[in-house]
Amino acid sequence: MISTAPTSTTAASIPDPAQAQTRILRVLVASQILSGAGLAAGVTVGALLAQDMLGTTSLAGLPSALFTAGSALAAITVGRISQTRGRRPGLATGYLTGAIGSAGVITAAVLDNPALLFIALFIYGAGTATNLQARYAGADLAPPGHRARAVSTVLVATTLGGVAGPNLAAPAGTLAEHLGIPHLAGLFVISGAAYALAALVLALWLHPDPLLLARTVAQSQKADAATKPASDGGDADTSEGRGGVVLGALVMILTQLVMVAIMTMTPVHMHDHGHSTSASGLVIGIHIGAMYLPSPLTGWLVDRYGRMKIAAASGITLLAAGILAAAAPADSVVLLALALALLGLGWNFGLVSGTAIITDTVPLATRAKTQGLVDVSIAIAGATGGMASGIMVAATSYPALALTGGALSLALLPAVAATAYRR
Repeated sequence: MISTAPTSTTAASIPDPAQAQTRILRVLVASQILSGAGLAAGVTVGALLAQDMLGTTSLAGLPSALFTAGSALAAITVGRISQTRGRRPGLATGYLTGAIGSAGVITAAVLDNPALLFIALFIYGAGTATNLQARYAGADLAPPGHRARAVSTVLVATTLGGVAGPNLAAPAGTLAEHLGIPHLAGLFVISGAAYALAALVLALWLHPDPLLLARTVAQSQKADAATKPASDGGDADTSEGRGGVVLGALVMILTQLVMVAIMTMTPVHMHDHGHSTSASGLVIGIHIGAMYLPSPLTGWLVDRYGRMKIAAASGITLLAAGILAAAAPADSVVLLALALALLGLGWNFGLVSGTAIITDTVPLATRAKTQGLVDVSIAIAGATGGMASGIMVAATSYPALALTGGALSLALLPAVAATAYRR
């Protein structure tokens, strides 16, 4: 009955996209604050937990590789659920899976079982993937000239939880010990609760579904356009669209690879030079803040000055981060924090500009599925960076890793220049 109703009746029942966007952004912000605390656990203590269990530094990058590899599988799943059923069930399922993974990490720590730890970290990665996929939901109903700002609004909400999470490492560890849980697993107690609450917020309040409403609005506009003379040639930029997807994906892949590699080994590097868990938690907290806090400014810059310029700025900022991390004395928390802040900022530039490029060029009919596949590539890059980082530091040094990452980020510049030239 509903599907065969007249177009005018259907159009009358469509919620106002502008009003719906305001509500959707509020709900996404609430869920992202919670999920930010959830993703911080793996970043802050994942490598240390594995190092403690295995007794070696060479595999300390494995947890990061595992939960980023897990996020690759989750990105496909969340993308496909979102494509067929909408953002709400897709995102809620992803966060709930992350909560289950957190519970698995705690169980593995209690049992001192490395195999279970690695399986649980893989599952835990679903929360990371979902946290990133939520940014696309913020842009579904946004006008083209405001998409980067909508993405940035969702990203910045992660800051509160993301900064608070690592700095709860010490008290969470104390709480864990009172509960009979190993100290380093304490943050995963907070992580599991945060992801579960984020799933609940989305399941209860993300109405209307942004992707489903965007499709309904587009179908209504298409029906109206069918009764009018053709205006813009909607399919004229298909090849440019494919090029945009490739560029957007490349920007986010490289920034993720460099960021994860350097970030993963920084707590281990600090731990090996006598710094406390609280100190490394502070540095990672500053890093995560820099990943998300500048998002409103970045979104405005991307919408104001263009995607290409900010993508190029990402490569330059990551280079500066790598040089500073390599040059910083091992006993200087301040300089390491500054290097990690630049690392987060460069990642933010790349993520916001790359996401805007993807959203601009992918049609609604395949948007969620394509975004999921792009995020798979990003997750694989993160897994590669996490795994290779431990091996490289064991074979060479942390400064060598930082310099290599900074140099690799420069590959963004010719890619951006080539795309700009073709346009």
